[in-house]
Amino acid sequence: MKDKHKMKPTPSRPHVLLFPFPVQSHASVMLKLAELLCLADLDVTFLNSDHIQSRLLRSSDVESRFGRYPGFRFTTITDGLPEDHPRRGYGAQELFRSMKAATRPVFGEMLLSGRLRSASGTPVMCVIADGLLTFAVDFAKEIGVRCFLFRTTSAACFWANLCIPKLIEAGELPFKGNDLDKPVKNVPGMEKFLRRGDLPSYCRSVDAAETTLQFIANESQQNARADALIFNTFEELESPILTHIRNHGSFPELYAIGPLHVHLKSRLVAANANVLVSRNNGILREDRSCMGWLNDQPPKSVVFVSFGGLVVITREQVMELWYGLVNSGVSFLWVLRPDSVAEQDGSDRIPAELAEATNQRGYLVAWAPQEEVLAHLAIGCFLSHGGWNSTLEAVAAGIPMICWPCFADQTLNSRFVGRVWRNGVDVKDACDRAVVERAVRDLMDPERDGGEFRDSAERMAKLAGTSSGFGGLSYRHLERLILDIKNMAAHQN
Repeated sequence: MKDKHKMKPTPSRPHVLLFPFPVQSHASVMLKLAELLCLADLDVTFLNSDHIQSRLLRSSDVESRFGRYPGFRFTTITDGLPEDHPRRGYGAQELFRSMKAATRPVFGEMLLSGRLRSASGTPVMCVIADGLLTFAVDFAKEIGVRCFLFRTTSAACFWANLCIPKLIEAGELPFKGNDLDKPVKNVPGMEKFLRRGDLPSYCRSVDAAETTLQFIANESQQNARADALIFNTFEELESPILTHIRNHGSFPELYAIGPLHVHLKSRLVAANANVLVSRNNGILREDRSCMGWLNDQPPKSVVFVSFGGLVVITREQVMELWYGLVNSGVSFLWVLRPDSVAEQDGSDRIPAELAEATNQRGYLVAWAPQEEVLAHLAIGCFLSHGGWNSTLEAVAAGIPMICWPCFADQTLNSRFVGRVWRNGVDVKDACDRAVVERAVRDLMDPERDGGEFRDSAERMAKLAGTSSGFGGLSYRHLERLILDIKNMAAHQN
């Protein structure tokens, strides 16, 4: 007779595969999602490119930090490019082609063969892939698991990308003439403020068949085949745009779970984890000496300057930015990556007046712990490229922004900062020392425009905190995502 009290086999822990597009900003934010899933008792396999993984291990403590989660493991895949390829600036366009040609078949073989098992041997039960890697949907369907796509840009940028075919059909793309201030009418919800120059930078192509433009447009349309879309944003910030996406007619479930770094910090506190240490998820080593320098500065007296990990600018642009900062008379902390200047002609001499002023009230580093810097009391505003991670971190910290966008979604994010959210100014297409000086003076002076922008930035920070706090909209979206993953895994056990 069988023992009626014999225990049933313990179900396997849900196993999620995360697959970011292999650039720093995409991998960094997806690592935050990975840690949140680990804290929710899910097994996670993180599939990095060989290039990103090797640089990540050299510059950060992710290997030991994620070692505290027994269900987590890293694994790698080729991105198809030689190790010495720059993979930044406009070199990123080659990465799109290489991922489709070289990475796609390797990923398919790894997933279909069962090689991508968890640390405990559990097969993949759910795939969360970057929104630019829609080929992951095909292979997930082939093995019978659900695939969610994670959009690392703003919801607004994704919506603009979805509207590219409509813009081409209406004759608004490609541009006719050079007037970047001409209104754009065929992105619903943005008709009152969107201009040509605000569209993502690849929309400025003179050819509607241009490779990057078509790649982005096609991948965005293909996102409808996923089982769900995930955005690192929150309803209170982009509600009108999220509504347009939901009403588009062809999209499945949508989770707005940002700001992810705010969720992660609060849940680490709840788990009694050490959140005081730097949680660097980047491929560049942080120079933490800047934190000591900030400690010696008065409250709201410093401009933080950083253009992310991919932007490449000219020496002339560096000089204009530098003179603008110095001429403003304000103290500044500037992240100036060694590989961020396009020309390497040996003319690295710094004018004496810039060197002297920088020694007096400036501090330069190759990379900085950005979240900590933005949370520091000494920071008064953020001069940024307007990348989505940086924008959302500034929003959560309540820091007003000066946006000098360079490419991709940055041009659209900066318009929302300057025109819609009113938490900063947009100085796109104007790398001029006088413009930089005026913008810095305005935002740093509470008696000028700075008071208005600071008030708006502080209101937005409160909204971000409320949404990600217990019971808030973003909190509930994240809880629903975790529960849905666990439920789908339960049905597979």
